[in-house]
Amino acid sequence: MTRLHLFDLDGTLLHGTSAPVEISRQLGLEAETVALDQAVSAGLIGPPEYAAQVYALWTGLTGAHVTTAFESAPWLARIREVWSEIRSRGEYCAVVSLSPSFFVERLTGWGAHAAYGSRFPAVPFTEPVDPAGVLTSAAKVLIADRLCAEFGVTRADCVAYGDSLSDKDLFGAVPVSVAVNADRHLTGLATHSYSGKDLWGAYELVCQAP
Repeated sequence: MTRLHLFDLDGTLLHGTSAPVEISRQLGLEAETVALDQAVSAGLIGPPEYAAQVYALWTGLTGAHVTTAFESAPWLARIREVWSEIRSRGEYCAVVSLSPSFFVERLTGWGAHAAYGSRFPAVPFTEPVDPAGVLTSAAKVLIADRLCAEFGVTRADCVAYGDSLSDKDLFGAVPVSVAVNADRHLTGLATHSYSGKDLWGAYELVCQAP
C-alpha cells in the first residue's frame, strides 16, 4: 500500500512556535507576531488578515533573515530521517502550511516530495501579498486532493500530522491522523496523539498501528 503523509508546519514540525514568529524574531518583532498567532488560533482573525498583518511587519525582511530563521528554528528531531524512511518505503510526504511559501518550500531540500504554503511575494517585498493566495484550513484539504491525484493515491491512503485549528478540516477528511503536541481544537479528532520533540515518535505510531 502506498500512502501520502501530510505534515503541518507551525506547532507540528516546529516545536512550540511558528514560521512567522521565527522570521519576526530576526527583526526584533517576535512579541507582535506571537500576539497575531494567538489571535488567529482563537479565531479572532482569519488567515488573510493574519497574512496582511505579518506582511506589514516585514517591510525590512531580507533573504538572509529568512535563511537564519529557518536554520535556527526549533525543529523536531529526525524530520529528514522520517522522510527518508517514507521515501524508502515507496510512500510520499508533503508539507501543507498556512505559513509563507518562501519558508515552507525550503523543506523540499529536506526530502519532502512537495511543500505548499500561503503565496507571498519574493523577499525583499516589492509587491503586496495577495489575499487569494493565503491558505486556510479548507484549502489544506483541496491541496491534499491535488497531491493525491499527482501521486496516484486517494484520501483513504493519507495520514495527516497537525496540532491546531488549521488542521481540523484535514483531520476530518482522511482516515488516519496524528495530533502532534496538539491544542484543544483537535481533541477527540485524531487517530493517534504524540507529545514530544522527535518526529520519529509520531511517525512510529502510524507504523505500529495494526
